[in-house]
Order: sequence, then C-alpha cells, then structure tokens
Amino acid sequence: MLPATFKLCAGISYRHTRNMTGLRKNAVVAIHHELNRLAGPGPSSWIRQVRRRSSLLSSRIEEEEGYNEEEISYLKQGEDALQKAISILSEQDGWTIETMAANGDKVLSKVLPDVGKVFKLEVMLEQHPDNLYKELVGNMEQMGDWNPNVKQVKILQKIGKDTMVTHEVAAETPGNVVGPRDFVSVRCAKRRGSTCFLAGMSTQHTNMPEQRGVVRAENGPTCIVMKPCPEDPNKTKFTWLLSIDLKGWIPKTIINKVLSQTQVDFANHLRQRMAANVSEEVAHAC
Repeated sequence: MLPATFKLCAGISYRHTRNMTGLRKNAVVAIHHELNRLAGPGPSSWIRQVRRRSSLLSSRIEEEEGYNEEEISYLKQGEDALQKAISILSEQDGWTIETMAANGDKVLSKVLPDVGKVFKLEVMLEQHPDNLYKELVGNMEQMGDWNPNVKQVKILQKIGKDTMVTHEVAAETPGNVVGPRDFVSVRCAKRRGSTCFLAGMSTQHTNMPEQRGVVRAENGPTCIVMKPCPEDPNKTKFTWLLSIDLKGWIPKTIINKVLSQTQVDFANHLRQRMAANVSEEVAHAC
C-alpha cells in the first residue's frame, strides 16, 4: 500500500529546512567525499561520517551558482534527508523484529525521538546494484506498473543530476482500512563506488497542492541503500528505511502491520519485476 512505498525515500516535513537559502560548494564536495567513504566501511564509520557532514550542512551560505532559491532549498532538503536517514541506519542497537519471512527477508523497527516509529527492511536480492538503481531511479515513474501498492509516481521537477521532486499516489488497502493517500517528496539519488543511495523526505510543490478526497501524508527521512554482497557482487544487500505519518485517525496497531507488510510486499514485487526484465532481455537477444 503505502509508499509509495518508495519513499523509500522521503520524510516528515522538516519545515525549517525549506527556508535555508544556500549550499556551500566546498560543503557539497565534502559531503560527496563522505559518501564515497560511507559506501565501504561498516556502521561505526557511518556515525563519524554523519557527525562531520552534519556540521557542514548546518551552516548558511551563499547560493550555489546556477540554481535559484527554490531549487537550492530542494537540494538542501535532499541532502538533509540522506544525512538523517544514514544517521538512523548507522545505529545498530534498539531494533526489534517486526516480520521475518522464510526466505530471510526481515523488517525491524524502533522508536526515535522527534521522528516516531521507523521501519527497516533488510533483504538480499539476486541482482546487481546497477540494475536495481536503474529500475528504482531511472524508471521511477513506471513503479505503478509493477507495484500494486502504488497507483502513480510522477516527477514534478528535476534539480541537477541527483535531486527531484515527486508526487506519489498510494493504492488503497484491502477493505479501505487506509484510505487514499498521496505524498509530495524531494528525493536525493547518489552513487558512490559500487553502493547506491536513494533518500527522501516530504516537501511542498506549487504544482501539486493537496487534492480533494485524498489525505496528504508525510514521510521521511527515508532511504534505500543498495550495496553489493561481499561474497557475490552480482547480489545486492538491500536496506530500506521507512518513516511515515499517514495522518488521520488510524490505530497504531494497524499502521504497524500495514507498513511492515508493505515493505515485505515491495521486496517480492521488486524481485518479480527484475525477473521479468531479465526474461524480456533474453527474449530480445533471441
């Protein structure tokens, strides 16, 4: 159902970030350098990277040449979503198992101050990270074709090569337990070495005001991390951090069940999509 399940990528509206007017070039360079290092080492180094990056991002500076104030605000929100998500993922303690599938797929959760309950999907996919990145980022608007939990994903605006603003419409749950929801998100896609990141958080966009009859939910910080398996580089360790505020009066027990199942379903639908892509490529080759 939910996100657009993809949100994989998006976050609670940190409204104060929308007023930030600049990205210092040397700060951005430093952030990219940190991500290069992040792609390799383990969680303990992630904490150090996030702390250093946080101090860089906290400063206000002049606008980066080539972007207007609105675009820079989106760039900043995307970087902030990535920073916050990786900070959460770097903390290994305190996670509780919500769901464990027979194939090893699992969903964990923990409650965080100022964020609430977050969910983390951990699976192993028999696909190279490049193929997954192409599907989830390059073919983002096609997600509704293969994920029944998503009705539509539309890119509203692209900013540079790494950042975009999207509108996602989530499918209703069976029995309409959770009614129509949509999301407007800023997404930040990064590739560092062999590791791919897709982070996001909720935002606002003038071309997509709230729709009548649809609840505008919020999500984030969210992030998908795709990293090659050390034993087999053609397999991917796939991690998806999900944080969502569905709005409305929905019991927490229902929300927890829906969100954890959404993540498990997403992994299965993604496997089916990638298998179909392989079959199509083989057919064309013949």
